[in-house]
Amino acid sequence: MQIKYLFFAIISLVTLEINSFASNLKDSMSFGFNTYNDNANVNVYSPTFSLFKKVSHKWMLGFKMRIDGITAASIKNGANGGHVDAVTGASLNENNFDDVRYAPTLMATYDDGDNTLTLGGYYSTEKDYDGKSLFMNYVRQLNQQNTALGIGFSQSFDKWSPVFDRALPKDNRNERKLDLSINQLITPTFSIQGVFSYMYSEGFLSSPYHYVLQGDIAKFENYPDQRAGEAYSLKSVYLFNDANAMNVSYRYYKDDWDISSHTINIEELHDFSHRLTSGLRLRYYTQTKSNFVQEIGNYNANDAYFATDYRMSAFDSFTIGIPFIYKVGRKNKLTASIDYYQTTKNDYIKSWYDVDSISAVFTSLNYKFDF
Repeated sequence: MQIKYLFFAIISLVTLEINSFASNLKDSMSFGFNTYNDNANVNVYSPTFSLFKKVSHKWMLGFKMRIDGITAASIKNGANGGHVDAVTGASLNENNFDDVRYAPTLMATYDDGDNTLTLGGYYSTEKDYDGKSLFMNYVRQLNQQNTALGIGFSQSFDKWSPVFDRALPKDNRNERKLDLSINQLITPTFSIQGVFSYMYSEGFLSSPYHYVLQGDIAKFENYPDQRAGEAYSLKSVYLFNDANAMNVSYRYYKDDWDISSHTINIEELHDFSHRLTSGLRLRYYTQTKSNFVQEIGNYNANDAYFATDYRMSAFDSFTIGIPFIYKVGRKNKLTASIDYYQTTKNDYIKSWYDVDSISAVFTSLNYKFDF
């Protein structure tokens, strides 16, 4: 499961986590394929499918399906060939992938023009982890639809099932999130959105496979069993003219593990023709370390917590990407993107992955048509 956290954490950092809450009740279908490949031998291949169907003038049902095929030798074997890893070696199988994740989502949306409500449920299963969640988003349009107030809530109920015989302190991992947003159209060419998010996690929050090897210490990774955080996001969209637009966003995050982070995203889009839109996006991310992480080699056997995940330490990262939007027809659209991700040098990355920093390329391709 920690493999997936690495992948999805990096993907989620590319765009600011702000839900638009907007809903256009149109029958539509889409097919997509995403990839992720990094220098730590983590590879993820993800086909996706979605279907949205109106069942009345104001109601629509939706279904999404994602499948992730993951290979990750460095995670599986601890990245250090000299270490005999009896702990994680049990996760090997005879398939081409070290793990396969299936993640369907069902949802229903009500939209009367001024009010939009979406309710849904999500299920994810893989060989060592099962996840279930419920979510709700509501938006109220005001001021002749120049202002939108939104609230979103999600609650997950997840469970660990390690592939080897290990008694975890807890086998659950539950998370909830609350989003409050306001979107305001300032002028016909400029809008701004603010979002406050609160997140709370409880249960077994580390990985059952990661471990610390230091001198005579051999300890599994162990984090506190509760975590609370909050984030403040601000996003603006400015239309320079009919062919050029810019999106700028900033996000500040802090939690009770003493991790705080700053994220800046800038994206410029240009219409090269009535069919093709492309541009450039840049992202910078920086965070402080958690209050329980130690420098490599400084752990003591009686420490309450042990960490090997570099995301518990201080690091910076940079992302540069190119998005593409191609309008095949009046109702058909092809979107694609390619992004390059790079962290700064980090001792925790070196210790676990045997590389100085993580560099990754991830791509996305999606074809959507209305019917």
